[in-house]
This record gives sequence, C-alpha cells and structure tokens, in this order.
Amino acid sequence: MLKTAIPQDPNAFFADLRPVRDFALLADPNRFHPVPDDWVIGTADIVDSTGEIARGRYKTVNMVGAAVISAMVNAMGGRAFPYVFGGDGASFAVAGSDEACARTVLAALRRWAEEEFSISLRAALVPVSAIRAAGRDLRVARYAASDGVDYAMFAGRGLAWAEAQMKNGEFSVEQAQPGAIPVLTGLSCRWSNVRSRNGQILSVVVQPTERATERDFADLARRIVGMTGALLRDGHPLPATGPDVRWPPPGLDLDARVSRAGRSFRLQKFVLLWQNLLIWMLFRTNIRLGGFRPDHYARTAVENADYRKFDDGLKMTLDCDAETRNRLEALLEEARRQGKIRFGLFAQDEAMMTCFVPSAMRDDHVHFVDGAAGGYAAAAGRIK
Repeated sequence: MLKTAIPQDPNAFFADLRPVRDFALLADPNRFHPVPDDWVIGTADIVDSTGEIARGRYKTVNMVGAAVISAMVNAMGGRAFPYVFGGDGASFAVAGSDEACARTVLAALRRWAEEEFSISLRAALVPVSAIRAAGRDLRVARYAASDGVDYAMFAGRGLAWAEAQMKNGEFSVEQAQPGAIPVLTGLSCRWSNVRSRNGQILSVVVQPTERATERDFADLARRIVGMTGALLRDGHPLPATGPDVRWPPPGLDLDARVSRAGRSFRLQKFVLLWQNLLIWMLFRTNIRLGGFRPDHYARTAVENADYRKFDDGLKMTLDCDAETRNRLEALLEEARRQGKIRFGLFAQDEAMMTCFVPSAMRDDHVHFVDGAAGGYAAAAGRIK
C-alpha cells in the first residue's frame, strides 16, 4: 500500500534555521543557507529619499520603510519569514505560495504612501530563480539579537541585484486602487531620539564590488566588527536602560497618520495623545500595569534593536568616537583602493528608533535603528 506524502510547509525553510547568537560569526559565508528557488524577493524603497531627507522628513522616510515590514508581518499572520530594514525601504523573502499576498501588500503600501504622505514608493517582486539565472545567489541566516527576537541576514548578492532591477523598473508591483490601506497594527515611533555619548552617531554602509570574492568581504567584515567591538557595548547607539520617553511624544502626527486606518486624523491624534500620557506616567514612575513592566520593556527594546546587519554588504549604526572612526575609515579606504568595496559614511548627533510591537506584554517587539539626520540613506548617497 502506497503512503501519501505529507506536504512540506513551504515556510519551514526559514523557521527551521538555527539562529546565530554571535554577530561576528555572520562574517562567515558558511553560516548562510540558500533560499529555495520557488521563493520570491519583495523589495521597496522611496523614490528620491535624498530629497525627502533634505526637506527634513527622514523620520517619515524611516516610518514608510518600516511599514513594508509591519504590513507583511501582519499579512503573514505571525509566520516567520526573512526581512531586512534599509532606512528608506525594506526587503523580504517569502515562499511562492505567498506571492499573491505579498503583491497585495506592496500594492497597498504604494498607494498609502502616496495618499498619506505624498511619497512615491516603488516596489517589486523578484523570483529567486531569476536571481540565480542572472548569476547571483540568495542566502539567508538568522541572527538572535536577544532571547525574544531574531533578524534575517542576507548574502549572495542576490538582494542587491533584485533592488537594482526594481530601480530599473523590472518586476514592478503596480499601485492598488485609490483608498487602499495596509494593515500596520503595531508600527510606531514613540521613543525620543538618542544623542551620541561618544561623539557621533555614525551610519556605515559597505558593499562588495564584483572584484571581491566572498572570502575577501568576509575577512574585511570580520576586521570591521572586531574594530567596532572595542567601542562601548560594541558601539550600540542606545543606552542600556532604553531611550527617554517624553510627553507629548515626538512624532505624534506621524504615529497618528500611520495608525488611523482611514479614521479622522485629528481624532486619532487625540486618542494617541492620551494613550501616550499613560505610557509616559508608567515609565516615569516604573509602575507595573498588569503584565507590563516599563523597565523590562525598555531594556528589552535595546536588546532587540537591529543596529548591525548583513544585507549583501554590511550596515551599522554606531555610537562612535573620532579615533575609531578614523581607523575604520582608513581600513575601508584601503579596501576601496584595492577595488574590493564601495562604502559610505555619514555622521550625525542622534540615533532614532522605529518600532513594530505586536504586543507590549511579550518580548518579541522589534526595533529598527538608524541615524536621525539621514542615516543609511545619506551614507549610501556618499558611497565611493
């Protein structure tokens, strides 16, 4: 008698990967695993993010970029999938069976960004098979930032190829019909910016060139991580006890626009104002409310922050002193002269955090860290 084969969960690939706890180990290409051929890459970024930054809208740019992840997490119903935040956009990978869901989400995000913020968001869905047909690869690893959260890291140069195709108008996802609104439950930006304690918040973007082998870039990445490891708490830009909570909160208008879901902006702003008053009082007094412990939440937010990542390159948001910056820049410049990398640095006074919080009662809230005056987008604009 023949046995019926049990269908394998197409999402099990990523969910079954064992998270790596030491960030430095991710410099090793052998830590990354090939994404299945029948998966797709979703990618989105803001057109003319440099202009938006010049107009003082970088917090909005960050929020729209993080909305890509928030909307997909909500649409996937809690199933694990790899994603990465890029400052002015984001990318993710899902099984081919979730392609229609991803297309619906990206289409709605494009329409919402235009109607809510007058921001042009482009988006694409690129088959992993097309990436490999172009001579690139797409591999992924999981990095456990804490016991509660892990982040995806990408290698193989396939993600960069997919983003380049998107910018060339290939594999484009069209806008949804007017009035489309993605589900952004849990997305917020209520923390205050954090000033540098060591001199500057340094945004670092390093990309391998075609001349660099994976081993070349791995060796360089290991040296960079080792160098920045000499900074206080590895250069983590957030204080160990968490950023300040203020009232009225910064970014209140932005939070209201993100969370109103078609409701009155003024009414949503009023509701958030009083919700945040309660939050401010809890953090100010450290009073527990049910299962919510303000001090624990703040410390966990810092542990969960994604201030370092591999995404076909290396990105870091560091609280950096002048001496370490000079040593880092000299190392990068040497590799650039050898034709192995392209890099960009951008210094600012503050870091900022954009958050996705499914529940404040659990430890799986995620926090995307960037420089507050241009961050990764500005560093990418200075690549040489």
